[in-house]
Amino acid sequence: MIAVIDYEVGNLRSVEKALHFIGCEAEVSSDRDFILNADAVVLPGVGAFADAMEKLEKRGLIDVIKTVIESGKPFLGICLGMQLLFEHSEEGGENVQGLNILKGAIRQIPKDMNLKVPHMGWNLLDIKGNSPLLSGLSQNPYVYFVHSYYLDTSDKDIVIAETSYGITFSVAVQKGNVFATQFHPEKSGEVGLEILRNFAKVVKG
Repeated sequence: MIAVIDYEVGNLRSVEKALHFIGCEAEVSSDRDFILNADAVVLPGVGAFADAMEKLEKRGLIDVIKTVIESGKPFLGICLGMQLLFEHSEEGGENVQGLNILKGAIRQIPKDMNLKVPHMGWNLLDIKGNSPLLSGLSQNPYVYFVHSYYLDTSDKDIVIAETSYGITFSVAVQKGNVFATQFHPEKSGEVGLEILRNFAKVVKG
């Protein structure tokens, strides 16, 4: 069973439906025991960083997330769910604190480059390394993005894909059992479904 964490932020049901489509047992839940007992956990999200952290804290889910990750169970963050895994964000104030599970900061897409923000639509991935999450994909598949902030990390060992939108930035990471994508696999057609199938394979061991 894969638990999709419910904290009233964004695309929960679409992630659940995509997991069901590829044959996974998955359920949206905010129940502490259910999440802790799941085989794997997905943290999706669309919206503001500070608001998301506040909702996770109010629901008592911050410690749950950290416990799941420390247990070694597969964990997947999607979009805002990826950003929350890092140290802090410029969104919602100066250096709003994140979960601090991975090292890096979330920065605003530059306003002085005549870029359309939010960055919304299809972009190429530049795949780095051999993460099981991106196994079997072509070198430069298209995936779907909706975001106004991006990951800035000096820990290049965790970066498994980048994209370019005015600037080049990291859009998929892995460290041990923790996987995360800035793009939306559940909205990325067959490529996205293949990424979710790869995650399911990790879950099955």
